[in-house]
Amino acid sequence: MPTSQPNTLGELRASGYQARSVKDEMRENLIKKIRAGEELFPGVIGYEETVIPQIENAILSGQDIVLLGERGQAKTRIARSLVNLLDEAIPVIAGSEINDDPFTPISAYGKQIVAEQGDATRIEWMARDRRYGEKLATPDITIADLIGEVDPIKVAEGRYLSDELTIHYGMVPRTHRGIFCLNELPDLAERIQVGLLNIMEERDVQIRGYKVRLPLDVYVVASANPEDYTNRGRIITPLKDRMGSEIRTHYPRTIEQEISIMESESTPTVMDGIEVTYPQFMKEIVAEITHQARNSGDISQRSGVSVRVSISNYENVASNAVRRALRLKERQAVPRVSDLPAVVASTAGKIEMDTLGDVREDKIITKLINQSVVAVFARYFDTSDFEQLVAGFERGLNVQVADSQSSMEYVNQLARVGGLSKAVDKLEARGNPATIASAVEFILEGLHLNRRLNKDTRNGATRYRRDR
Repeated sequence: MPTSQPNTLGELRASGYQARSVKDEMRENLIKKIRAGEELFPGVIGYEETVIPQIENAILSGQDIVLLGERGQAKTRIARSLVNLLDEAIPVIAGSEINDDPFTPISAYGKQIVAEQGDATRIEWMARDRRYGEKLATPDITIADLIGEVDPIKVAEGRYLSDELTIHYGMVPRTHRGIFCLNELPDLAERIQVGLLNIMEERDVQIRGYKVRLPLDVYVVASANPEDYTNRGRIITPLKDRMGSEIRTHYPRTIEQEISIMESESTPTVMDGIEVTYPQFMKEIVAEITHQARNSGDISQRSGVSVRVSISNYENVASNAVRRALRLKERQAVPRVSDLPAVVASTAGKIEMDTLGDVREDKIITKLINQSVVAVFARYFDTSDFEQLVAGFERGLNVQVADSQSSMEYVNQLARVGGLSKAVDKLEARGNPATIASAVEFILEGLHLNRRLNKDTRNGATRYRRDR
């Protein structure tokens, strides 16, 4: 911290510093951000009109919050971003394990130091990022983890068990004057929930029979799956009643939002000498796969389908295109429909099947891919747009595509297939052979899935034709 900051309690008092509760601090800083038009949760997309206003209301009301939603709905990111509503730094008593306020210490150590040293008490400045604590709730969590435990080493040093200085504090006291996030709250054992309630509501807790009074100042954020949170017996009613606002998160509601998340969160495929271009229609297909999965009866919707599916799929499809460009010694890598099978590996481990019998994951994912291609094709075209093209296939025309086929081979086929050029222009795929190849594959596969063309696949190559 700058040397101009007070270093003792006396200097702090002389500076006119006024301590605030965490909730007052967050409220006042939120008001400043709203007035300045600043973004509260950078990188969180699709919550501008739904989730974020509810969070702002809760903070303005001084309420703890529980975020209800399936996995991959930015609950933890939101909780961590709340740190930005804290002051840049606050003064604490030097050496305090629980960030004691120099003006009103709550620990035995803090009280003792101030009583002995008075205005000479040394203080430190704690940055906002150190004022955040987070714990994933699991059935094996103990009171010691969250609240504290008697430290046998301190007892061995000669202190009595009844001495508060023998306590090794847990995560919640160590987040005093900060934000504590408890993920998957219903997974916390009932007796631990009771201990958490006591520390939040009654401000006291018993550790090994010794009652400790801890008037903690903590802003609590919890997350939970809606089904678990509302399931009787998974969470004690008094603790649920203690949470001020229940805020329901959700998955991206539009393809555009899903694409924005994919683009902002994915790791770019960077390769010297290769330029990666992702056509808009391919982005839409990848995003649509996730949306189709969220509405699929074959997939468990209880656990949800995370946006991480979209992000991983987006990366894998691009990587497959880069791998092909390397193999064919091309400088342009553009994802094609034939790259979509790469999403099987990045999807399978992130979804849970909800089907009877022995149904293979790859078949369900292939079904999702086909449904997505059909849905995106319908946004761009009507099958009647391709009467000239289909007529050419009826006269004996056939087109072969393959993952191993160079982009120029697609361009050469385009020149001899009537009715295809305008469709490629509609996809804005002119510019280089690789984007043309991607557009050609998309159009042909779309016509096949709409039952206007037949398809034969053999040894990694696909031939589109029309039975006469």
